[in-house]
Amino acid sequence: MRTALRTAPRAEAPGTPAAPRRATTAASALAGLLAVAAVCAGDAAARIFPFGPRHRSVNDLANQFVPFHAHLWDLLRGRADGGLLLDWRAGWGTSFLPDYGTYLSSPLAPLVALAPRADIEYAVYALTVLKTALAAAATACLLRRLSTAPAWWWPALLGAGYALCGWSVTEGAYNPMWLDGLIAFPLLCLVAEWAREGRRPLPAVLTVAVCWAANFYTAYMATLGAALFLLARLATTGGPRPRVLARAAVTTALGVGLAAPVLAPVLLSTRQAYPGVVRDFEAAGATDVLARLLPGTYGFVTPAAFVATPVLLLAASLAFRRDVPGRERWVWTGLVLGVGLSLQWGPTHLVWHLFATPNGSPYRQTFVLAGLLVIAAHAGLVHGLPGRRALAGGGAVVLALTAAAVPSPLATRPALLLGLAGLAATAGALVLPRRRRHAVLAALLVTGTLLGQAAATTAYADRGRLAHLDDYPPYGPEQERLAAALAAADGWPAYRTDSGLPRVAGNDPLLLGGQGAAYYSSHTPAVLTELLTALGGGWTSRGRNLQSLDNPVVDALFGVGARRRDGGVVRTEAALPLVTVRPPGPAPAFGPSPFRNQELLLGARVYAAPTAGACPVGTEVFLWAPERTGEARLGAAPPVRLLGGGPRRRAAMTSLGVQPAPGVRPGVPPGRGPAALGCLDRGRLRAAVAALRLRAAVTVEPTASGLTARFPGPVTGTAVVAAPAIPGWTCQGRRPEPYGGLLAVPLAGATTVTCAFRPPGLLPGLAVAGASVAALAGLATVQRRRDRRTSSTPPTAQSAARAAAV
Repeated sequence: MRTALRTAPRAEAPGTPAAPRRATTAASALAGLLAVAAVCAGDAAARIFPFGPRHRSVNDLANQFVPFHAHLWDLLRGRADGGLLLDWRAGWGTSFLPDYGTYLSSPLAPLVALAPRADIEYAVYALTVLKTALAAAATACLLRRLSTAPAWWWPALLGAGYALCGWSVTEGAYNPMWLDGLIAFPLLCLVAEWAREGRRPLPAVLTVAVCWAANFYTAYMATLGAALFLLARLATTGGPRPRVLARAAVTTALGVGLAAPVLAPVLLSTRQAYPGVVRDFEAAGATDVLARLLPGTYGFVTPAAFVATPVLLLAASLAFRRDVPGRERWVWTGLVLGVGLSLQWGPTHLVWHLFATPNGSPYRQTFVLAGLLVIAAHAGLVHGLPGRRALAGGGAVVLALTAAAVPSPLATRPALLLGLAGLAATAGALVLPRRRRHAVLAALLVTGTLLGQAAATTAYADRGRLAHLDDYPPYGPEQERLAAALAAADGWPAYRTDSGLPRVAGNDPLLLGGQGAAYYSSHTPAVLTELLTALGGGWTSRGRNLQSLDNPVVDALFGVGARRRDGGVVRTEAALPLVTVRPPGPAPAFGPSPFRNQELLLGARVYAAPTAGACPVGTEVFLWAPERTGEARLGAAPPVRLLGGGPRRRAAMTSLGVQPAPGVRPGVPPGRGPAALGCLDRGRLRAAVAALRLRAAVTVEPTASGLTARFPGPVTGTAVVAAPAIPGWTCQGRRPEPYGGLLAVPLAGATTVTCAFRPPGLLPGLAVAGASVAALAGLATVQRRRDRRTSSTPPTAQSAARAAAV
């Protein structure tokens, strides 16, 4: 073991393999297995899905990731309404490519189609564990690529330590798209190594492209981390070399360019989305930050900086190792400290997060810090195990950090005990006599520490999320029953079927089926939120999590012929086709009253005015009180609960029932903001719908990128499509004119209307990708010519040229 650990670093030269393939493969496989074992053991200890009765359907995992993967399942199996460009299921018709690029563009995402749809939560969990394992394997491969000096199992342990960092098991676990960034960091560091050595230009560009397409947000952070890694490598291996930096920059630019067909629509859609919360960064307290280095801690607004004690101790010992060249000691130690401090400083915080403080955890770049800690730990191991003095220095640093964290409420007694026990076990393993018979014991001590601490942190985070975050019913037999009922009632495209209320999660149309108003995404269009709000709709998440609006006028306008209500699916009274015609004239201008706005879109008066706070007998009473929270009731009818209050929530217009007798006034919860009544006359609504049907389209054929509507004869007026006028539509070859937030196109004797949808940014993205392909082909041609000249050069001259290039 001593020989294996103290082997001198290999002499690096272009074309020399990083390590024997079998050892690298074994290290990567072991790292992945350790990561899987720790995650599954932690989940089993917490008795959480799929190992126990507790579910894991919290926040965005339930609201976005599971429904979006369910929709991807439908798309891959040919069962979705729409395609890659356009989704007809959610938000009355929305752009799908930005959602795909944000939530589903990981190369691993299509694997969910291998499982039955009823097991979509199992598939997403398996995908999460697989991504964690791949991050561990990629890191082990990178470390073996940097040097073959440590025993082959050390890179495996360090790789697993990176993949099991606190950020991964506490935040990435319920944001699976972020785990693509966890994989991207070691891969992009490998790209940096290739750039440093002038090797593998094509695989390097393709790797960058895949990482950025998989999840551009965390890939951006991983790219920043890889750039710092490259600068550190250059500083420790001969100093800056402009040619290497230029090569790395070109590689990154070409790779990002190849991903542009996904990236450009995502970025433009983000600008067109309903604005989320805008907040200033507030650094977490120093003691809380240090506490998160401990195993078994949880916090939503602090950096999940835990890495297993073996990693932390080895990284802390690096600065005290006299057997490591001074430049290596101080460059890696300084880089780790600098990145750690950058998490807490406002300007660098903005750089890490694309110059916008995120709505949620403000420390999403923490995985990069974990990766650099692992690389620093490995940089010392390249020169052998640390001596007793270095271990004493590193141990003192770890103890000092632990002591400084004690005042934090996050540093619980179990966390402190687990951290100290891990420190003792790791130190004991590293000071064992370095004889072959002690190698197994040392490996078991370090591995046991890593697995125990990571599993404990996983279990603690599992329970902490359920206690502190919103949770939702998991997808199970009840949801399968609802999905089957919606499928049985589905009549698309003749009419829409709305997944209704009470909702299961934020994207019920994607999860359960149908074609409704509900939609939750980082790309929720501003025009959609404003349209739904004007009609009396409700939402959460500051306008990005839209709810179904159960209202007969809105159902008629948007062609909803069936909807889920009170656990069953019911047919609505009257629904219009998806395309209708209004008389020539100006588009309606919305005002403050949602009842009047509905009438403007319908083109008829259907609400009677209440008198003395009560509606006429026989009319249906609707209450609009968007800022109120509490129960509302009309006479002996069952109460209806409102959940409003800006800016986070808005209560939807709701029916209180039919007016039972003269003078019966509804009870409205107290609070600020408007509270208005609308008295719906169903007879007037039926007459208005019948009048619009006379000139409506007789057939409507929605496609994956548009629709075609046919009328019974030539029509003149304004054709109105029951879909929000989001950017990207063209109708009859020109940009549509919004009609109260809906798609509209003037007609003059036409018998058909054809509309096509193309996500903004798609064509420019394709153009950038084409330019990147052309540039890559040109560079490949130049490289081939250079290789031919090199092959014809005498061997001595080749050696001199290679040395000059390095």
